Amino acid sequence: MLFFIMSRKQISNLQSISNKPVRNIIGLMSGTSMDGLDIAVCQVRGTGKNTFVTVLYFETVDYESSLKDKIFRIFAKKDIDFVHLCQLHAFLGTFYASIILRILQHLNIQPSDIDLIASHGQTVQHVPQSSLFYPFPSTFQIADGDHIAQKTGIITLSDFRQKHISAGGEGAPLAMYGDILLFSGTKTDRILLNLGGISNFTYLPVTSKMISTTDTGPANTLIDQYCQKYLNISFDHNGDIAQRGKIIPELLHSLKKHDFFNQEIPKSTGQEMFNLSWVEKIISETNIPLAEPEDIISTLTQLTVDTIAEVVIKLTGNTKTNIEMFVSGGGAHNKTMMNRLSIQLPGITIKPFEDLGIHPDAKEAVLFAVLANECIAGDFSLLEESLPPNMPKVSFGKISLPG
Repeated sequence: MLFFIMSRKQISNLQSISNKPVRNIIGLMSGTSMDGLDIAVCQVRGTGKNTFVTVLYFETVDYESSLKDKIFRIFAKKDIDFVHLCQLHAFLGTFYASIILRILQHLNIQPSDIDLIASHGQTVQHVPQSSLFYPFPSTFQIADGDHIAQKTGIITLSDFRQKHISAGGEGAPLAMYGDILLFSGTKTDRILLNLGGISNFTYLPVTSKMISTTDTGPANTLIDQYCQKYLNISFDHNGDIAQRGKIIPELLHSLKKHDFFNQEIPKSTGQEMFNLSWVEKIISETNIPLAEPEDIISTLTQLTVDTIAEVVIKLTGNTKTNIEMFVSGGGAHNKTMMNRLSIQLPGITIKPFEDLGIHPDAKEAVLFAVLANECIAGDFSLLEESLPPNMPKVSFGKISLPG
């Protein structure tokens, strides 16, 4: 009976939240780069095309090296310790909850003042196409939403990517839905490019039925992995190493032979496909004579640039002069990558994401807050009217109620 009473109270609370004109939502995001957890404390007003977001606070909490090692033990591995995976799922949920409570205390905000938490979780496996075992896509993000809800006392939404797959998608990229709600409807064609571990973008032309979204391939993941193994640094700061290096044409050509780059869009990928082992194999097969590390990094940077530009040109023709590209994610800070991209796309004006009112590093955490807002308060049918016909039906997240 107690369980029934508590559940009924929480369901009533959900209805109350859905009727609010403004909701306080915390968005959580940790990407395939696994460098930390992005936390965006947001005020979300309205729903659908009338959604407006104010970011009250943003912070990235870096993962300690010991936690990164724990995640790497199971990330995109065929053979893992299943007990370790199971316990890490619970641990990360508890860890995320502790970070949220610390931030709320710092901001002098009570947990009861927060309506929802939107947790992307930490991706440990992404299988976008039919695999060896079953003929449908799958994906797995850990950081249990029930642990977050229970330990914070805040209703938590999670498993957004699994929900997308159940509705007919590949689980990625999900940014398009939030991009449509927050950034479409202008008189200028827009490309919203995110450069995390993997590169993806949403194309928002003035003609809304031509909207599209896709992953294009690796963004920072190969560069970061190479830097970590061979230079003992986390990443190529500002692209300085790539700037010093020379592009190796034979290596670049061999890397671009990957089947993924010839697939039709929309498509998605991850480190299961693009990882350092793959690069090392290509280097050995290409028989490159003792290339300097800066030349390898310069070539990997060019791989990112080329594969983005090729998809953008295919979609837009790069003949219009009325296209703006707004860049978010860690790659937005890589000056070499940005300079090369502007050369490849001379007909497109590249702008910082701050021009849209959101810090580029906060964008994905904010977008998951928007997805949670739609799940609780939105009208999916209205959003679906804005989507191209080949996109899966809208469905956002699983709801975990606190006890």
